Parts: sequence; C-alpha cells; structure tokens
Amino acid sequence: MLLHLIPHSRIPWLIIAVICLWPTTAICQSYAPSRENPPVVTREFRGAWVASVFNIDWPSSNKLSRSAQQNELRSMLDQMARLKLNAIIFQVRPNGDALYKSGIEPWSPWLTGTMGRSPGYDPLAFCIAEAHARGIEVHAWFNPFRALPNASMPTSRDHVCRTHPSHICDFKTYRWMNPASSFTRQRALSVILDVTRRYDIDGIHIDDYFYPYPDLAKNGKHKQHFPDGKTPSQRRSYVDSFVKDMYHSIKKTKPWVRVGISPFGIWRPGVPSGTTAGVDAYEHLAADSRKWLQKGWCDYLSPQLYWRIQGQQSYTRLLSWWRDQGSRPVWPGIATARIKSTEDPGRPASEIINQVSLSRTTGNNYAGHVHWSMKSLRQNRGGIANLLEKKSYTSDALVPPMPWMSKSQPLSPSLKVSGSRKGAKAQWSSVRGAYKYAIQARYGKNWFTVKVLPASSKSMTLAGSPEAIAVSAVDRYGTTSAPTVVARQ
Repeated sequence: MLLHLIPHSRIPWLIIAVICLWPTTAICQSYAPSRENPPVVTREFRGAWVASVFNIDWPSSNKLSRSAQQNELRSMLDQMARLKLNAIIFQVRPNGDALYKSGIEPWSPWLTGTMGRSPGYDPLAFCIAEAHARGIEVHAWFNPFRALPNASMPTSRDHVCRTHPSHICDFKTYRWMNPASSFTRQRALSVILDVTRRYDIDGIHIDDYFYPYPDLAKNGKHKQHFPDGKTPSQRRSYVDSFVKDMYHSIKKTKPWVRVGISPFGIWRPGVPSGTTAGVDAYEHLAADSRKWLQKGWCDYLSPQLYWRIQGQQSYTRLLSWWRDQGSRPVWPGIATARIKSTEDPGRPASEIINQVSLSRTTGNNYAGHVHWSMKSLRQNRGGIANLLEKKSYTSDALVPPMPWMSKSQPLSPSLKVSGSRKGAKAQWSSVRGAYKYAIQARYGKNWFTVKVLPASSKSMTLAGSPEAIAVSAVDRYGTTSAPTVVARQ
C-alpha cells in the first residue's frame, strides 16, 4: 500500500511549466463531467511532536503572555501548513497537569510558571481550532504515569502528589504515579477519556514513559530499583491492561479517534539480530509494545527510531522489523533534532531526508513518520525545513484511513468548475459526514494531489488551466468517497 505516494520530484516543475505555457488569452474555459479515473489521493502521515515539558517546543517560555503564546502557536501551525505536514502531536499532560481546562488536574506550570495558574484561555481548544482551519489533525499527547520530572518542582494543592501521596513513588529525580496501583491507571484513563469526550481531537497519543528509565551502572546492573516491589512480569501486566483498556474505552467513546503509542525504538536488545541497546524497554520500562501492535491495541505505533541508517541501531533494519510485527501502521519517530547536535555530531540534514524516503518504501502498510520535534523544523537545522519542502513534501497528503474501524464510504460531492485568467475555480457541494475534501488535478498527462481542505471549505482556485479536476469527500476515519471528476472541454 506504499504505492499511494505520487513521485514528488516532478510536481513543482510540471505545474510551473504548464502554467507558463498556457496562453494568457484563455479567458473562459468550460469543464464538463468526466468518467476519467484519477489515481488514489496521496496518503501519508506527516506528524511532528510539540512538547510542552521544559518548554521544549511550545510555549518557548513559561513567561509569555496569552497573546504571545497564541501567536507562537499560530506561527508554528503556519509553518506546518507550508511544509504540508498534516498532524500535530500536542503534549497536553506532561506531568499530572493539564494544558487545557480540566476538572481533574491543575493547569500546567509550563504555561505560566506556576502550577494551577490559568493562562487565560484553553490552549488545547485554541490549537484544535487553529490546526483544523489549516487542515491539520490534532493528536493530544499524554504522559500516563509521570507525576513530576523533578521532585523539587513546586506543586499546587490539587496536584496528585499532594492529594494522593500514597500512590506516588520517588525514583532518581522523578516523582511517579505507581502503575501497579489501580488508582494510577484509572486516573490516567479518566483524564484521557475526559479529553476524548470534550474536545474535537483526531487522536490520543501516549509516549514511552510507562516506568521511568532505569538507573544502570556500566556493567548493566541496576544502581537502584523502582520502589514498587513488583517483578518485571507483573509490571508488564499492569501496563498491558492499561493500554488495552485505554484503546477499547476510547473506541467506545469516539471510534474515529486514532490511538497512537510511541515506545522506545528497540523492543529488546538483540532484536532484530545485531541490534544493541543499553535499555531493555520490555524489561525496564514494562513496555511490550510488539504485543500491543500485534493485538491491535493501537491504530498506529511510532517507535522512536532516532538512530542513523547505518550502524548497530540501524534505522532501516529496525523499521523493517517493526513493520513485520503486525498489520497496523508503524510510523517511525525520526530525530530531526539530532541534525548537527551534540548527541550525534556531524549528522547532516540529508540523513533525515533519506529516512523520510525510506519510511515510504520499507515494509508494508501505509506510509508515515513523525519528526522529533517541531523545534528543529522551526530552527531549520541544517536547512532541513527547506529540503523537506523542496524534496519530500511537494504535494499535500491525506492521513491514511482506518479500514479496521470503518467499511462505509462517504457520498461523492457535486462539482462545478469555471476557468478564467485567474485559474480554474472549483466549487463543490457539502457532503454529510465529510471531514475534509481532497482536490486533485491533471496537468498534461499527470495527476497531482493539489490540496487537502477542511470540511468548511467549499471552493478553491487552481493555478493555470488543469485538463481535469477531481474532488473527493473524506470522513473522520480517513475514508474517501469516489471522486467527482470534470474535464476541460
């Protein structure tokens, strides 16, 4: 199914050539219904994580005013739209707190510098409105069990560390909600379902911190153990039950909301053969993420494949292995932030371009990937944003569908097109249940996915004089209608 991608390198030059060669005297071109069958709309998940913890991505400081925060997020979403990304993975619960109006947990200190202090607006609601207006999905990102990243961080009276101290464990610098406690698992589930019910999100996303990363000596032995008195097998059982319950509960609430999980990139050291890792996510983090993929307890998995293509932790070898483990999509996390970094000195932007390309051709299932993180794209590290725009993201793309959740197909819109010197203006009817519209055009012999627009859009003007135009309705599951096609007479 990776054949859903159109060759990107030819698109800009073909469109420019057609526009430049078309006579300027063509004032009024007529279009009529056509039985032409365009290729499938380009499909690819193009996401970026936006972390609030430690003000990594947004807001850039906990001292910004409301308007400065909003302007910063608008600017970020504008860049995502220019790059033709289609999903923001927006951190809304970094440490037992909330970047939205919650009746369960306090306002996040990463917003205002003080836990419990309102920023004067609802950041998640604002993000959803602004992102959806640009045709970008919002996946609300939760850390399920971390209470505090640093035990010395001041807390509000209603933070879980103060209201339920018996369920908190201290480990290294962290304060952690004990996953072995049914209270902890139910609280995380209640928080996630509260957001699912009240907000028009497109996805729920959880990261790799089920248990904290271990404190290991050079010989691989633990310096200290997480103080819950449980075995690794027992811990995996607790985490498994949480992941399973979370998936099924979200689907009962809003079946179209995608559930994504981002585990550590290596399931176990030595798997696949030749792979090395200092951390055993299966043993140390209680993350049997291969099981979740095989059982269908997620709609996509984004293992953090932050290594280079060549090496013992080979991006390509790992991606191929992950995509062989189940039938659901694996959209790898790629470390755009490591371009010219101290973590990976000398990493060029071309490494990321090549990883994006490999994410489209390695293994089976629909294509996709997620950038860690949006900050590196904002900084244009090594020219990466320019390269992605020029080489990798030259046409819009729809987020892939979820055929395991819905077999129905939306109705096709009606379509009228009129041509003039300003271009071809396409107007289509509203389709009940449509969430987006996908617009395709044929210039010469080649079809392109021109634009993916929100359901509020009912028209657009296409540059030049395309020979044919197609519009498809897209529902919340990502399923497209049969295209309505018109051709120039």
